[in-house]
Amino acid sequence: MDMKTPEPNKKDKAVLESSRKQSEKSCGSTEIKIKRKSIMDIREYLRAHRLVTDGAMGTYYAALKKQESLVSEWANINEPGVVAGIHRAYLAAGAVLIRTNTFAAGRQVLGTGIKEQEKIVRAACRIARKEIAAHTARTGKPCFLAGDIGPLRELSEHGEPADTGAEYRFLVDLFLEEGVDALWFETFPDLGGMGQAAAYAKEKCPGIFCAGLFSVNQNGYSAAGIRASRLIAQAERVEALDAVGLNCGVGSAHMLHIVENLHLPEYKYFCALPNAGYPEQLQSRMVFVRNENYFCRNMERIAAHGVSIVGACCGSSPEYIREITENVPLSRPEADRGGRLPQDKEEKSSAVCAGEKTAPQIIVGADISGKENADGKAGVDARIRTENNFLMRLFSRKKVIAVELDPPYDADDAKIIAAAKRLKELGVDIITIADSPQGRSRMDSVLTAVKLTGITGMPVMPHVCCRDKNMIAMRSMLLGAYANEIRNFLFVTGDPVPGELRSSATGVFDYNSMKLMGFVREMNREHFADEPIVYGGALNQGRVNFDKEMERTRKKIEAGASYFLTQPVYGAEDIRRLGQLKQTLKTRLLAGIMPLVSYRNANFVKNELVGINVPDEVLAAYRPDMGREEGEEAGVRIAFGVMEKLDCFVDGYYFMLPFNRVGLMEKIISGMSTAEGEKS
Repeated sequence: MDMKTPEPNKKDKAVLESSRKQSEKSCGSTEIKIKRKSIMDIREYLRAHRLVTDGAMGTYYAALKKQESLVSEWANINEPGVVAGIHRAYLAAGAVLIRTNTFAAGRQVLGTGIKEQEKIVRAACRIARKEIAAHTARTGKPCFLAGDIGPLRELSEHGEPADTGAEYRFLVDLFLEEGVDALWFETFPDLGGMGQAAAYAKEKCPGIFCAGLFSVNQNGYSAAGIRASRLIAQAERVEALDAVGLNCGVGSAHMLHIVENLHLPEYKYFCALPNAGYPEQLQSRMVFVRNENYFCRNMERIAAHGVSIVGACCGSSPEYIREITENVPLSRPEADRGGRLPQDKEEKSSAVCAGEKTAPQIIVGADISGKENADGKAGVDARIRTENNFLMRLFSRKKVIAVELDPPYDADDAKIIAAAKRLKELGVDIITIADSPQGRSRMDSVLTAVKLTGITGMPVMPHVCCRDKNMIAMRSMLLGAYANEIRNFLFVTGDPVPGELRSSATGVFDYNSMKLMGFVREMNREHFADEPIVYGGALNQGRVNFDKEMERTRKKIEAGASYFLTQPVYGAEDIRRLGQLKQTLKTRLLAGIMPLVSYRNANFVKNELVGINVPDEVLAAYRPDMGREEGEEAGVRIAFGVMEKLDCFVDGYYFMLPFNRVGLMEKIISGMSTAEGEKS
């Protein structure tokens, strides 16, 4: 299937059209002229209803403008009509709570002073208040205004501590003066400034409704390394917070899994606002899969666990909110407000979410020779040690087996060590280790590779992202890895820093993958001449513009890439493209094979991971009621079918095992041995 890169639909374009008519209109003076009072208190509403918030502002604004780098908060004063149109679209879709366009209104993010910040925040309140008032007058339905506050950067651009406490209080004062119904603290990694700001707000205005939402990754950990269960338990003890919950960070499937394993607070309302899915960077924009129906099905299940406030975050649009309001039950008794679930199980919080896997990182390799054998084919550089079985096998034209293991989110490496030992027993040629995929911290890939190499004695290939290390750190890492016998690398540009972390973490990107390869090629000549580092490259055959991917691959070969690992292959079009690339570029390919092990897993990969093409006929091979064994058998069967079609031109296979299920490799290798025996 074609990779989904949604553009604004007709309703989206209507927002832009509306902005053209209204952008010249003033939002009013800085003096507060209108004070709005809701026709109903939020708490009163929640006694009988599940509350639906709006969806994304920043990513939706960027989609409308077709430029991701824009800070939507500036539109409050520069393009008020656009912001008003977005609020109006969410209200029309059924949202009952509208958040002001102020999530990133911190002075460091805006790059401005206090006066400009105040102007932006007040304008945001007036724009939203006006649209809510008009909607309420037209429909007679209650609707609430929430002042949106995101985490402030705790360090200046020079590394100096910032007075975030004073800035939080300043923002709270502005919102209270503007007469908001609620303060919405969202996407926080810990309780920190949120708890203090909420307490300050209650002192100033005891009746204000305060919600505190945290952002966690797929395994339920925040950027501060705190489990969701602990975050919610801490927030439950903060008297100033009326509602707690989770937003951003994860798609709907992972949000569902996290909620399923939480003990929701009994005396606070719980909020769940997941992202539409996981994005891919397309030029200057972050592109999300359009999956409104899939998202809504997961939200129905989330709501059923006693969640009081539902909505959507990054990548969503008014269509997502419309799906929620039309399909999720919204009338509910007060007794259901808090939700009561089994205690959070610690072992599950550190495991990969059931039925799902993070987007696999694809390997980027390095040229080792450029030399040719007598038959005119590239051969192994004599300087490469014969102990490197992976390379010897790859360049001898035998099928290579590489297996990716995901490093843990915590410091417990027992499971990955056991998995590596078993893979060695099965005869796997090399293990690869991802480098904090999707910009979410895991155990360091290089250090993990060093340990596994020392324990197993087999080649281990760490992935290295350009996102996290400048030139100094990159060179130091390479020297240290080399001294510890690491000779194989995958160099990737890397996923950008997730949106919810950009207030506290920055991407470096001194290099992209091609520049890094060129840098290592020079290090091979200067430092590692006796035994060069070998590196490979990532290949995404599912990109919309495959000609561009071909050109990027060609440039990586010129920069020294010796082989390429591909995205998971499932359909005929991916196979055709890989065959075309192999014929054109004559490079070595390890085809990505990721067995789908359940209906939920298949749905997740198809609907939430951009760039992985799962045909409908593959999804049809799974049923919701499949047991684990039956699901795995289906995944292995489909994998073998793909491998059979690839066998005539690929040089090996790159296996990505969902949830590090090494047992799958036993079935796969057994099947491969049987097939080879039948051929002979």
